[in-house]
Amino acid sequence: VVAADDGVMPQTREAYNHATAAGVPIVVALNKMDRQQARPEVVKQQLADLGMVPDEWGGSTLVVPVSAKTAMGLDDLLEAILLVADDMVIKANPAGKTAGTVLESEMDHSRGVMATLLVQNGTLRRGDTVLAGTAYGRIKAMFDEFGKPVKEAGPSTPVQVMGLNGAPAAGTLF
Repeated sequence: VVAADDGVMPQTREAYNHATAAGVPIVVALNKMDRQQARPEVVKQQLADLGMVPDEWGGSTLVVPVSAKTAMGLDDLLEAILLVADDMVIKANPAGKTAGTVLESEMDHSRGVMATLLVQNGTLRRGDTVLAGTAYGRIKAMFDEFGKPVKEAGPSTPVQVMGLNGAPAAGTLF
């Protein structure tokens, strides 16, 4: 995010250096376009000088004018992010270390703690031990989104699990 009235700041340079070192694409949100002091062409030149040549100038960096205050251009920004993501090959490793995020949890009087987990890497299996914040336990049962029992869940699969000693907070990594 680069302010159209401030231009490229040190944190922009730092973010660019990190993204370049990691080999990840960059989408620039040119914010504060609703202000009279906005200088989008000057900022685009500063970005080009840094190495992020805007796509409209023949470069490969998508620069999307937005205003967080008026919500102008936010749909365009989301579309630009999706375009860049579609070009990337993003894969999770089903054989890797299992990790994910707790989506929700609740105490069911008949079944105990029920937590909905989203597996993001690896494969979660019935019988695995899970640690989610301060909650832990061995998975006694897993259910898919329809409530049907499943034995394992791979990447991008949400499952409801039974067997934790407490209800972990939503957003907790496991």
